[in-house]
Amino acid sequence: MSFENLNLIEPILRALKTEGYTEPTPIQAEAIPVVLKGRDLLGCAQTGTGKTAAFAIPILQLLNATQGQDGPNKPIKALILTPTRELAVQIGESFTAYGKHTGLRHTVIYGGVSQFSQTEALKRGVDILIATPGRLLDLMNQRFVHLHHVKMFVLDEADRMLDMGFINDVKKVITKLPAKRQTLFFSATMPPVISKLADSILFEPVNVEVTPVSSTVDKITQSVYYVTKSDKKSLLIHLLKDKAIESALVFTRTKHVADRITKELLKAGVKAAAIHGNKSQNARQNALTDFKTKKIRVLVATDIAARGIDVDNLSHVINYELPNVPETYVHRIGRTGRAGLSGVAMSFCDGEEKAYLKDIQKLIGIQVPVIEEHPYPMSHAEMNTKFEAPKKEFHKKPSHHSGQSKSSAPNKAGNHWANKTKKTGGGNTSSPAGGNTSAPKKHHSGGGKSWGPKKPSGGNNFSY
Repeated sequence: MSFENLNLIEPILRALKTEGYTEPTPIQAEAIPVVLKGRDLLGCAQTGTGKTAAFAIPILQLLNATQGQDGPNKPIKALILTPTRELAVQIGESFTAYGKHTGLRHTVIYGGVSQFSQTEALKRGVDILIATPGRLLDLMNQRFVHLHHVKMFVLDEADRMLDMGFINDVKKVITKLPAKRQTLFFSATMPPVISKLADSILFEPVNVEVTPVSSTVDKITQSVYYVTKSDKKSLLIHLLKDKAIESALVFTRTKHVADRITKELLKAGVKAAAIHGNKSQNARQNALTDFKTKKIRVLVATDIAARGIDVDNLSHVINYELPNVPETYVHRIGRTGRAGLSGVAMSFCDGEEKAYLKDIQKLIGIQVPVIEEHPYPMSHAEMNTKFEAPKKEFHKKPSHHSGQSKSSAPNKAGNHWANKTKKTGGGNTSSPAGGNTSAPKKHHSGGGKSWGPKKPSGGNNFSY
């Protein structure tokens, strides 16, 4: 299938051709026709599957049909709410690329920087607003943002909103949206809180799911190095002497370790930078830009800060510390091996992390090959020592960690989504399936707590 088969308008097709896109990813092929019909959509999709284009392209096409109807002061007609600054910027870049020939205006707002340029753009009028929850609510309270003309609302990475403590802010935003709107809801997992939220704001949604989280990309070569914690730094520097590692995204569990590793790499002559929540927005954006443009070779990141990082031709992912949530491993290594390219994922495992490795291998259904020939092998005594599983680390509240519960282990019995779910089977990274048994329910107007204005009967029959 090509994009021409999706009945897209010429300005968008021309932009896609310029970007080198000819065939839609599975989620794009399923979602774009649904959105163009004005239906609500519930997508189980992870960053890297082509999800952004799956909602950006149809939004641009639908809004393009209304060009010239609003006068010079363009009201906001589409709102995309996303959890992180990096992901907001990335989504903004996608709208710029796909909408360059439409004349539609968009802007991106997020915290951590001066609001002046953002408010100036809002004063000039925008059709599409991409925002993080905190800055959006702040500018709404200052009356720079008005949402009463919004026709299309996208809630992106809803489970990560929960992880980061933004879910109440999201609910506040939803109460300010018009009752009659089209809503697109994306989440990698569906814990009960997220399932309830989806049920309350969607009207008879079409469900679309991509490859389950346990499916690691076939073209990624995985390996694990058993190494003591004190030798990890030396092993990393040793591996980076290999010029075949053109670029590496190195993952740690904590900000402190990310900073420490970066300092050691710089001392060793490796061009590197760290990216995590304690860094200013400018520092984070500069580090990401330097990494994308090959000015630095290594980017050291924590999981939350890495959300939304999309780097073309990333050759290697290195797990300096194994994640304590096995699904996170799949998300991490999916940063490489994108768009049909090959990639390499290397993991360091110390004695206390053996329990994490066991959980990861159980999830992905394979034994990750062990590399024994390296200068810093773990002693046989430590290899055979039985460690108690380390206590899991949490960013904030334990109940919010990764939106996971005990029910998020892989469901061997089969698909955890509703029977009407469309499986698209593929994408550049994997999306969690995870045994979440809370299947999305159809919207109902009575009973239970509903966030935001309830849908009027009759569905989403908009005239764009």
